[in-house]
Amino acid sequence: MASPFPFELVNLFAFMGLMLLAGVLLRAGFRLFQHFLFPACLIGGILGFVLQSTGVVKFQTSMLEAVAYHLFTVSFISIGLTGQGNSDKSKGGARELLKGAVWMSLIFGISLPLQSTIGALVIYGYNWFHKPIFEGLGFLAGLGFTLGPGQSLAIGKVWESLDVRHAATLGLTFSAIGFFIASFVGVPLANWGLRKGYTSTPKKKGLEPSLLKGVLGREEEREDIGKKTMHSANVDTLAFHLALVGLVYVMTYAFVKFLTANLSPENGTMQWGFFFMWGMTFALLIRWVMGKLGLGHLIDAGTQRAITGTSVDFLIISTFTAVQIGIVRQFLIPIVLISLLAGSATTLFILYFGRRLSSFGFERTMGIYGTCTGTASSGLLLLRIVDPEFRSPAALEIGVMNYFNFFTCTGSMVLISAPVLYKMSIVTTLSIFVAIMVTCVVLLKLLKLWGPKTF
Repeated sequence: MASPFPFELVNLFAFMGLMLLAGVLLRAGFRLFQHFLFPACLIGGILGFVLQSTGVVKFQTSMLEAVAYHLFTVSFISIGLTGQGNSDKSKGGARELLKGAVWMSLIFGISLPLQSTIGALVIYGYNWFHKPIFEGLGFLAGLGFTLGPGQSLAIGKVWESLDVRHAATLGLTFSAIGFFIASFVGVPLANWGLRKGYTSTPKKKGLEPSLLKGVLGREEEREDIGKKTMHSANVDTLAFHLALVGLVYVMTYAFVKFLTANLSPENGTMQWGFFFMWGMTFALLIRWVMGKLGLGHLIDAGTQRAITGTSVDFLIISTFTAVQIGIVRQFLIPIVLISLLAGSATTLFILYFGRRLSSFGFERTMGIYGTCTGTASSGLLLLRIVDPEFRSPAALEIGVMNYFNFFTCTGSMVLISAPVLYKMSIVTTLSIFVAIMVTCVVLLKLLKLWGPKTF
């Protein structure tokens, strides 16, 4: 007898939960995962991909992608609601913090166009010897590596609605490869810098067992996730914060629906790819209004960060599971070539400019390297290796740089989609990418963020 209620979504959530638990156990039990600091969500995502690809489990790809898309938006809304919390801004001083955040933002601004340009050029060369494919698919390398799985999925789905086949899967594939680069290249790179004594903060022998295994020991000190802002006799604090996320989501949905109804079909469709950006904008607005009304204390930064982290954990599992092995096989040669070239170029250019920073060069290098290959979480993991107690300002700079990146990211995402939306030629798009890279390099020099070699 069939169930009287639909279970598909609940079963998917339960499956992702099982994959996350499996990731926790595997991280705690195997040194390989500990050595490369694989997060549990990444391990669980790989396991989910294997089970889905081999037919052991069968979830609709469209449902996996939909869940990932919405979790990605939730994470950005939660970031907007969090604000700065009680972050310590005194490390190195405000001027030092601003310097590092601007440097990271400019490196970020070079990374996305560089990876996208390499991707398009590789496909251009590939088309000389094989049945031609759309060169713009190479731009998904920049989306996947630098911007991460959420953005590559959001833009990829918009492209697919405009008849660019397999864009979402290719974007997710590059995101997955980026995580591997962050681990298999970033972790040895961090350990190399430690051995050479390149860190600016006091050297600490080894990483604590809890970081390696990913779980806290019985006797270790435990931090509170957050503070109560609601009376439990009225409403749970977590429920209140989730309700705020829901409020922002509804506002964002109504606004995007309004835009799609009043813009051209191409521009209207693109707004669904920018849903997360609009979501974060409305979240910042809600937080500002609550602050002006004297209600800002009702938002607890710790609780909100927990919502963000939870969303990202399940997002990564769902995106890995959604990768379709058949499409990966079809584009295997360009995927491998793009990944090797883009990964190598990213490593070399970030190391080059990082070695020419006057202060906290290696810490900032590892933070932005993880961010430009995986996500901000990857950057923090690599930074944790070289700066275990976060004594440098680099951790905070990874967050602050997003304020400088807002227009750069939005502009680059529009530019990446220009050949699809506005039929802009690939040559013109690449020329603008080069101009952006040159501008960022010039700014590094003018702002004295590119000096003599320091390590």
